[in-house]
Amino acid sequence: MRRLSTQDQNFKQTFAELLAFETVNDPQLIQTVDQIIADVRQHGDDHVLKLTQQFDRHPAHQFSDLELTQAQLKTAFDGLSVEIREALELAAKRIRSFHQAQKQEGWTYVDDLGNTLGQKVTPLDRVGIYVPGGLASYPSSVLMNALPAHVAGVPEIIMVVPAPNGELNPLVLAAAYLAGVSRVFTIGGAQAVAALAYGTQTIPAVDKITGPGNRFVAAAKRAVFGQVGIDMIAGPSEILVYAEGENNAEWLAMDVLSQAEHDTVAQAIFITPDEALLNAVEAAIEKHLSELPKAEIAKTSIQNRGALVLVKDRAEAVELINQVAPEHLELCLDDAELMSQEIRHAGAIFMGRYTPEAIGDYCAGPNHVLPTSGTARFSSPLGVYDFQKRSSLIMCSEEGVKSLAKAADVLAVQENLDAHARSARYRYQ
Repeated sequence: MRRLSTQDQNFKQTFAELLAFETVNDPQLIQTVDQIIADVRQHGDDHVLKLTQQFDRHPAHQFSDLELTQAQLKTAFDGLSVEIREALELAAKRIRSFHQAQKQEGWTYVDDLGNTLGQKVTPLDRVGIYVPGGLASYPSSVLMNALPAHVAGVPEIIMVVPAPNGELNPLVLAAAYLAGVSRVFTIGGAQAVAALAYGTQTIPAVDKITGPGNRFVAAAKRAVFGQVGIDMIAGPSEILVYAEGENNAEWLAMDVLSQAEHDTVAQAIFITPDEALLNAVEAAIEKHLSELPKAEIAKTSIQNRGALVLVKDRAEAVELINQVAPEHLELCLDDAELMSQEIRHAGAIFMGRYTPEAIGDYCAGPNHVLPTSGTARFSSPLGVYDFQKRSSLIMCSEEGVKSLAKAADVLAVQENLDAHARSARYRYQ
């Protein structure tokens, strides 16, 4: 794992190169995805089935074999052990409770001219959620995508999840049952995104697609944006851990590795002003790396995109954190809440020494679908607001319209829009 210091002569350039990552700008990838989308639009179910058989080696003989029934979901849920069921239910309860606080209601007020103004908030009609699939899959992603949609009031939630060789983790199906998913299709990749965006003979077109996937999924989401809404273009998972003062190096090392094990292109960065702590964390990472079942993935991740960074002081650390705009940020120090006030860009901030990022992935309550690749500079975690839309409300009174219409008349004339001007003028003359 590379070691850097802000005192190095070429630090700024080296650090910028470390952060650079292109998710979906490969021309060959874009061409492949565009062709898949075009074929799905033209051929519908038949092409989705063909690609699912080809890419996922799914044994389905007809498209109906790709849809799971509510009875199958319930069977998966009923088959859970008590321990797993209670953990899943606890996570669902906390996620739902947190997102209830995000729910927005409409509002109106009457201005001093007697006009009524306001905002109407309505849920989307139908959404699609993409859940990574296979045996190494993520039931937590089901809860994090479906439950905010439910809280928002979305009446229909369509879930797609790839099933390589026809195999699925039953816990994913149990989570879909617990979260109240309407329909589940065992398809994935760009073809699943295209089917959700444009609809097929069986899969209904949705209004928005959320959830993470591989680079084909990310490229497809970008391609269909405009036909449907999307949550974000998700890149590889990221964690940045900052620590100072008395800390357990073993804990910090495992927090770093918790994201490195996700993907060979995941990014894990550790920053501290304490060189002795930096050395201890580096040694602990080396020690624990060999113990992980996904050691090769984590090793490649930290070698290619990881870093141990020695800073002069906290101020330098804050500057670097805001430059990175990390998906996950851990602040492991006494006054973490105070330091968090200086952080402008981060998907989620985990404060204190007893708050590992892993808690946020599963059961803290806030959403784990977070902006990556520096996009926390301008975007936010997935939430109830992603599944609601707002309409402006305007109702002028007979007297109240007069002064507004006169102003609109004047401004429309300046913009050379005569019909606008006359439309307003009729209301006050």
